[in-house]
Amino acid sequence: MSVITKVAEPNLWQEICKEFASQRPPFDKDDDSASVTTDYLDYDPAQHHPVFYGKMFAGVCDIDSDATAEFDPAISHPSCLGYSFTSKPPSICAPPPPQPLNRFSCTPTQYLNTYIYPTLLPALEAMLKQAKLEKCFEAKKLDEATRRRTKFNACDYITEYLYKNNPNPHNSDRSKVDLWEIPFVKEWLKDHPRPPLPKSLIWTDEEATLIIQSYWRGYLVRKEPDVQELRVWQREWREENRGIQSRVSEFWDKQMPDGDGAAVAENNPQEKEVF
Repeated sequence: MSVITKVAEPNLWQEICKEFASQRPPFDKDDDSASVTTDYLDYDPAQHHPVFYGKMFAGVCDIDSDATAEFDPAISHPSCLGYSFTSKPPSICAPPPPQPLNRFSCTPTQYLNTYIYPTLLPALEAMLKQAKLEKCFEAKKLDEATRRRTKFNACDYITEYLYKNNPNPHNSDRSKVDLWEIPFVKEWLKDHPRPPLPKSLIWTDEEATLIIQSYWRGYLVRKEPDVQELRVWQREWREENRGIQSRVSEFWDKQMPDGDGAAVAENNPQEKEVF
C-alpha cells in the first residue's frame, strides 16, 4: 500500500543561508569562538563567563608553555584561563573651549580672524544678496554694455546692517532703526550733506513709465482748443484779481479811516468775494 506524503516547500531564507554558509572560508573552531569585545552587545552569556562582561579580551594560544602553570585561582577566575585581558582606554573628554584672545595684545591677524571677519563676512553676504535684488549686476541693453546706474549704495547698506546686528549684548533693540536715524550718521550728514539723488535713480522703471505716460496724456488734453481757451481766461482772471486782498484793505481803510477797516474785512469774507 502506497503512502502519499507531502514534501515541505523549500524556505527561501534557509536556502540563502545555506548558500552563504557554503561560501564562507573554513575557520577553526577556536579562532571562530575567540572574540574581543568592549560592548555588552558582543557579550554572549552562553559562551563567556560574567567576568568577561565589559572587558577587552582575546584568546591566547601558546604551544610552547602550559597556560595552567602560572595560573593562580586565588587572584583570577578559572574561566579566564587561556585568555588575555586589557583595560579599556579612558574616554576622551572634549577639550575645554579656548579662552578669548585679548584684543589689545593679540596680533593683527588674530584680531581680524576673531573680532572682525565673523561680523563683517555675513554683512558682505547680505549686501551682495540685496545688490542682486536691486539688479546692480545687470547691464542696460544699449549700443554697448555699460554699468547700470542704481540708487543702491553698498556702504550705506553695510553701515545699517552692522548697526542693527551689533554683537554687543549691552546694545538696545536696533532692528527698526533706519540708516538716517543712526546718531553718528546724522552727525556726519550735518557737516557733509549729500546732494539729492536724480529722479532717474529714485524712480523704478515702472514708476517712470507711469509718470511719463500721465504727463503725455495731460499734454494731449491741454492742447485742445477748448482747453486752451479756458486756460487763457483763467490767466486773464488771475491778472485782473491780482492783489485782491490789498485792494479790499485799501477800500475799507477809505471807508473807515479810524483803523477798523482791516478788522471789518477780516470778519466779512463775502465782501472779499465781491471785490
